Amino acid sequence: MAMMDWMEPWASAAMAWDIRAVSCTGPAAWAQRRDQRLHGLLDMASQRSKIYAGAPVRCAGAMDRLARWPVAHKTDLMRRFDDWVTDPAVTRAALRAFMSDPGRIGQWFGGRAMAWESSGSSGEPAVFVHDAQAIRVYDLLECLRRPARWLAQPWLAPWTGAEPLAFVGATQGHFASVCSIERLRHTVPWLAQRMRSFSFMQPLPALVDQLNGFQPTTLASYPSTALMLAEEAAAGRLTIPLRAVWTGGETLTTAVRQSVQSSFGAPVINSYGASEFLALACDCERGALHFNSDWAILEPVDDRYRAVEPGHFGSTALLTNLANHLQPLIRYDIGDRVRFDPRPCACGSPLPVIEVEGRTDDSLLLRGPHGQRVRVPPLAVVSLLENDAGVFDFQLIQADDHRLRLNLAGTGEAAERQLRKASELLSAFLRSHGCDRVKLTGRCGIHEVPGRSGKVQRVVAAPMREPALPTRVARPARRDAGVSVGRTRA
Repeated sequence: MAMMDWMEPWASAAMAWDIRAVSCTGPAAWAQRRDQRLHGLLDMASQRSKIYAGAPVRCAGAMDRLARWPVAHKTDLMRRFDDWVTDPAVTRAALRAFMSDPGRIGQWFGGRAMAWESSGSSGEPAVFVHDAQAIRVYDLLECLRRPARWLAQPWLAPWTGAEPLAFVGATQGHFASVCSIERLRHTVPWLAQRMRSFSFMQPLPALVDQLNGFQPTTLASYPSTALMLAEEAAAGRLTIPLRAVWTGGETLTTAVRQSVQSSFGAPVINSYGASEFLALACDCERGALHFNSDWAILEPVDDRYRAVEPGHFGSTALLTNLANHLQPLIRYDIGDRVRFDPRPCACGSPLPVIEVEGRTDDSLLLRGPHGQRVRVPPLAVVSLLENDAGVFDFQLIQADDHRLRLNLAGTGEAAERQLRKASELLSAFLRSHGCDRVKLTGRCGIHEVPGRSGKVQRVVAAPMREPALPTRVARPARRDAGVSVGRTRA
């Protein structure tokens, strides 16, 4: 049974040795491993996945063979899900039924795979299913590809149960982060009491009380949520003895990193990952993101899917997951803008350094009833509109501290109904957090405008004119968009 295979010590030990060994070798060694795994993935996909039947056969070089494969898009793959996966017992209908039960969060689907859904950040939610080998790879990359000075200190402590870890996110859906937490708690009994998830759907004071009661030494969450909790720590309401803060899932700016580190007195470690591959990259001791290029391939490309040179950002990136043979992700348009640094990192790692421009949504700073600022994290708005209003193709634009405009791309009566529902829910949410003077308008048939990075922003803030006002934080409403526990991320 796959769940027991994951715990099989010899397979895990061999893979752990391989992952650590790459750190002691040069680029040629990890390129050889990458090519072997790529040939194996493409062979499996062409033989077992109906949508890849008749795919290009083997040629001299693995990367040359990959370049001949078509670009894959989420919408097309989801539409042909049952033809995409390599196991006929794994169907979209069966997965949807499985994930409709919150009691199964963190459990193995059919004893053979872990499944979760992503957010609709690119227009619609998706279902991803990972075989036991892929889960083993993600776990070991999380544990072993950390900066050396942290590996020798508290870094592994949360995984051994020696120190408590708190994940703050959505806990009622089959999302990557909470599934990762619950899987570990089910599989490794000694972690059950030392690793906990806390919902950010509850009022902020209740969340703070729960964290104060648990006293975690490691916090895993989104940058915007970590900043929200850092403000509570700076105000003296949140008193937890953190030794590390793991972030991911949103762009981590230098200002947010410094603010969180200052408030908690603990280092912020950032990782990059996604629902499609949980452990794509992690900070080194110098703060550079090192891409796990022996287990995944990222191709920065322009808007016509032509490769861009190292040192330049692409319009998007194509992901190939070398670990997961159950749901082959090959040249999959992941939607992030990625730049590979052509220079080696001063830390000495042979793994390449990347910069990522992923989510670019802004936090909103609105005016409260007594003139104070109210911070609304972008995840709160996106989650509310996705989950409760069922709206995915939207853009919320802030004109000033008391005016917002909600644009939907759709047209017709159905879009108008969606706009009314979304506006009612968002207005009620803002009122519940003291922003009862905020005026919200909306229009249909308006397509999103790219943000500063060139990627579409769904929440676009306007600068406040009076920076000296005190800040109060509005709690996020719902949904975890794929931060995986153990990743300081995707």
